Amino acid sequence: MTHALGKYADFEGLREKAVELRRAGLSRRQIRDRLHVDNNDILNRLLEGEPAPAWTKRPNAKDDLREKARELRLQGWTYDRIQVELGCSKSSISLWVRDLPKPERKRSTEEASAIARRGWDATLRLRDEERQRMKEAAKDAVGDLSDREVFLAGVTLYWAEGAKDKPYGRRERLHFINSDPNVISFFLRRLDVLGVERERLRFRVSIHESANVASAETFWAALVGVEPSTFQRATLKKHNPKTSRKNTSDAYHGCLIVYVLKSADLYRRMEGAWYGIVGGAARRPD
Repeated sequence: MTHALGKYADFEGLREKAVELRRAGLSRRQIRDRLHVDNNDILNRLLEGEPAPAWTKRPNAKDDLREKARELRLQGWTYDRIQVELGCSKSSISLWVRDLPKPERKRSTEEASAIARRGWDATLRLRDEERQRMKEAAKDAVGDLSDREVFLAGVTLYWAEGAKDKPYGRRERLHFINSDPNVISFFLRRLDVLGVERERLRFRVSIHESANVASAETFWAALVGVEPSTFQRATLKKHNPKTSRKNTSDAYHGCLIVYVLKSADLYRRMEGAWYGIVGGAARRPD
């Protein structure tokens, strides 16, 4: 090869020196300085095919992980176990060990499925425990309620679940229905705050005709503290054979309807308070 300036005219002789120095363990920079080769293209051609000495290579942070992954794979570990052990991605593990034989399956498909199910069941149990902890923390954060707080919460509850007055029909009386015993208990607590005597209350069960009406009346009567015989005649819901009713267990007690006699004034106060809550929530403090 002839350089334009004649500097590298004896290319083959220069290459022999470069190769000799390379095999002696010199770096590119050292060879360049020793032979006074300033052109990188020429230096590349002089060293073509000669590997760099080990001491000049940059250490690879994953070399140790790669060797450990191969060692574990040879011991029969799965990708999942190696990933958990080494904290690296499955794609890297696959690249490192793909030339190694796959470990023999030590479990049947059924055994592996059973193990997976146990692991999933444990995960669901932990999730449920976390849900319960959150609920308990939220419950404890509420603390005791003042009469005012009970009144306002009761207004919101009634407006969501109770019977309301309509422009086309005057219904100014408190008439509440729900299937949740806790909701019924809270509604009665609100009536206590309002000073409503229990003698002014009337009760009726609303339930599917195929359910045990007597059992439901006994349940609700115990909750509200009266005799089942004082209940008004139950309202029975017709069974529709085209629907699949799921509330058929022993825990099903239908709904309890609570009527409050002479409650027109109480209803008006409740409705007015509801719109007060709406307006108060809309106003932002300065």
